[in-house]
Amino acid sequence: MFNFDDANKKSKEALDVAVKSYSAMTKGFQAIATEAVDYSKKSFEDGVAHLERLTSARSLEAAFELQTNFLKTSYEGFFTEATKIGEMYADLAKDAYKPYEAPVAKATAAVKTAAAA
Repeated sequence: MFNFDDANKKSKEALDVAVKSYSAMTKGFQAIATEAVDYSKKSFEDGVAHLERLTSARSLEAAFELQTNFLKTSYEGFFTEATKIGEMYADLAKDAYKPYEAPVAKATAAVKTAAAA
């Protein structure tokens, strides 16, 4: 027979898990957005500073060297930032899934028990 109390309890548990997961996702996306904004701001400021140095270069060789160094540091900075944001997305996925680990393990154990019987 259908038990309304059990159904109510299960739906509350499911809602609680979903809210915890959503909260973890929200915090993760906020952290990623903040990191992206900070990197964009720093990148823009570095570009403006480079342009100022480039316009004050005394020779073509000096300008070429400035440009080469800027491109190298920009590439390294971008690669570092991309790696960091990739790790943040991986952490976000882990944190968002974490609330589901216990219910999934419980359901898996119930299925194994039922299959063994």
